[in-house]
Amino acid sequence: MLHVLLSGAFFFPGVFYLCRKVLPVCFKRWSDADVVLVSERLVSSVHAIMATTSGFIVVSSCDNVMTDRHWLATYFVWFAMSYMAYDLYAMYLSHWYRFRVKGHEEYKEHSFRTVNSFVRREFLLVLHHIVLLTILLPITLFFRRDLGDFFVGCLFTAELSTPFVSLGKILIQLGLQDCLLHKVNGVVVLLSFFLCRILLFPYMYWVYGRHYGLPLYSAPFHLPLSCNLGTLCIMAPQVYWFVLLCRKGLRLYQRQAGKRPAAVTDAAQ
Repeated sequence: MLHVLLSGAFFFPGVFYLCRKVLPVCFKRWSDADVVLVSERLVSSVHAIMATTSGFIVVSSCDNVMTDRHWLATYFVWFAMSYMAYDLYAMYLSHWYRFRVKGHEEYKEHSFRTVNSFVRREFLLVLHHIVLLTILLPITLFFRRDLGDFFVGCLFTAELSTPFVSLGKILIQLGLQDCLLHKVNGVVVLLSFFLCRILLFPYMYWVYGRHYGLPLYSAPFHLPLSCNLGTLCIMAPQVYWFVLLCRKGLRLYQRQAGKRPAAVTDAAQ
């Protein structure tokens, strides 16, 4: 599987590099921070589309949720390991350019201080990536005894919301945060995130319980403690991020609602 890992190690940084070369040609007024941020989001979207497609293929191919196999369940995990490592670097680079553009003196060059600042500001995201790289992905590859490809495929589909999250950030970057597309996309973000990152976990417990003839509420007690703890570790940050998305959506709605009375008053005058 080394060739799959290496292909990912070339593919994701390669797409990132290509975006950083093409975007300044198309958007000449963008700063380096703008280019890096949008490049990062585009690569995240590419990975998400690949992961979601792989997930749907695996899920639809497994009639027996415990024993049926599909080669993508293993191959894409190897491929995704390279993405997780790349994404940590890309997020740091985006952070560094953003604060450099703002004129922070310590961001004139890369240093332990800038790395530490990035880790403190994005601690949950960094921890999420490290846990995936060092614990969850190795468990998926080496310790599940070739069982549960169906559930691995389900976890791949959790990336469905990522392209919509990225689109929202790109629209803001283009100054289109007040357009209809941004509002519609915000609703799609909330729905896709809730379905594929929150409801996904009860669904997997329900499918597992149905396989063994168990009701949903007793399915967790039929699993090893390590499986439940792993599920909790994955699901907890998703719930936290979903709450943040809801708060952001509420603030956007309140801002738009505050503009309407002013617009009506101006029209009346």
